[in-house]
Amino acid sequence: MAPVPWFDRMSAMAGQHYFLCSVLLFGAAAAQTPSPDVLKQAAMEMVEGRRVFTQQMVDSIFSFAELGYQEVETAAYVTGLLEKEGFQVQRGVAGMPTAFVASWGSGKPVIGLMADIDGLPETSQKPGVAFHAPLIPNGPGHGEGHNAGQAVNVTVAIVVKNLMQKYGLKGTIRVYPGVAEELLGSRTYMVNAGLFRDVDVMLSSHISSDFNTAYGFPIGSGLVSTQYSFHGRSAHGAGSPWMGRSALDAVELMNAGWNYRREHLRLEHRSHYVIVHGGDQPNVVPPEATVWYFFREWDFERIRDLHAIGTKIANAAAQMTDTTMTERVLGAAWPGQFSKPVAEALHANIQRVGMPQWSPEDEKLARASQTMLKVKVEGMPTKVSALRAPEAAGGRAGSDDIAEVSWNLPTVVLRYPGNIPGMIGHHWSSGISMATPIAHKGATAGAKAYALTVLDLLQDQRILAEAKKYFAEATKDTKWQSLIPLGTAPPVELNREKMERFAPQLQKLRYNPARYKTYLEQLGIEYPTVQ
Repeated sequence: MAPVPWFDRMSAMAGQHYFLCSVLLFGAAAAQTPSPDVLKQAAMEMVEGRRVFTQQMVDSIFSFAELGYQEVETAAYVTGLLEKEGFQVQRGVAGMPTAFVASWGSGKPVIGLMADIDGLPETSQKPGVAFHAPLIPNGPGHGEGHNAGQAVNVTVAIVVKNLMQKYGLKGTIRVYPGVAEELLGSRTYMVNAGLFRDVDVMLSSHISSDFNTAYGFPIGSGLVSTQYSFHGRSAHGAGSPWMGRSALDAVELMNAGWNYRREHLRLEHRSHYVIVHGGDQPNVVPPEATVWYFFREWDFERIRDLHAIGTKIANAAAQMTDTTMTERVLGAAWPGQFSKPVAEALHANIQRVGMPQWSPEDEKLARASQTMLKVKVEGMPTKVSALRAPEAAGGRAGSDDIAEVSWNLPTVVLRYPGNIPGMIGHHWSSGISMATPIAHKGATAGAKAYALTVLDLLQDQRILAEAKKYFAEATKDTKWQSLIPLGTAPPVELNREKMERFAPQLQKLRYNPARYKTYLEQLGIEYPTVQ
């Protein structure tokens, strides 16, 4: 064998020395990892140190005011921030241009962080103003408060990533968006695309006026969101109406039939519709018309059966009008079932963080807003809520497609403060506080609770084991099935025309954190502004 050159021998020795030092250093780093309590205190301080970062995210996404499937600016903004922090980003996942997966770390456990990003139509509102004052008349806005969720989660992801790097903690952090949640329009597609197959726990955050979480089944109703389109024949409305076959007549007959059927449906059900296309002008018999239904119930079988009744009535309306009918399912969700072990860990951390300290100005805005809406004048809450057990069916009839994730892996939802109690959901009043110190403080408090919970999951294998066991028991007799036909493409064209129409006005209203400390300052709003 030829002798090894001197420099090769030195390189080999250096490599061995580097390997030995690495082992020693890793062992030293592991030995120096603080206790869980000390690590949690460090996380709290780091989240507090990012208070301005969190506030700027809350205000920026509020100013984008993007509707479901059109959250282009929001998705670009959030993924850009995460990429700067070293996260690997996949864009356009599950067939949705604004959906993404941002990942950092390696190995198990894989902890997901999820939050909605879409706004609502006709909920534009000046923040900090305790009466109706739209930024854009009839424009889109954050009339629920989805602008704060990614601020919570991105803050947590960055803080936990930094702690994992510093102390050699193993695991993977994933950040996901809730695209078009107001349309229940993304999570089923994401589940069907396999985006959560290796995730161990999903932590979802949602705005509230409370500070709490819940576990069990059912949490909220489930639904199918579907459109029935009728196809007829046009004709002159005065000259030869008998030659026409009115698709609008079919829509109206379907709605009449459904409303007569309501008396014979369970009291717990919910159903509602809008006519999204009813013709073009009165003197032309409408050859095309579409009605959009939400069918809500409290378990898979009842949702499926309610949907089937709707389809039967739609077919009957088509027969009565000599038209044809086609259906397109847009979105769906099961009622939620959430993890008790993870909820208990989260609740303990919520208690540790506590409710934010509201200023006199915060209280003044809250009380003025409550007075304006003629609801209970109670100001902002001062104590965190108890851990919520499952409610009876019909308790909280709203739906959230995070439930789709909850049937596929252990999941909880953090409800963090930021809304004013008593405001109307899906209404401009729920946007009053959402770019003010109330939402800023609430998002920071929520980020602290979630950062502590992620650290629990990374360090305490007992919680993960109990969560896995609880999930297996909860789902052993009920296996999730997609209420959206497999192979269905997400309706990513929805809201496109609306957002294009408002884009020039929204562009002028974009928050510029380089020039203004807050969005209130940029808008020149005195905080609070009350009547």
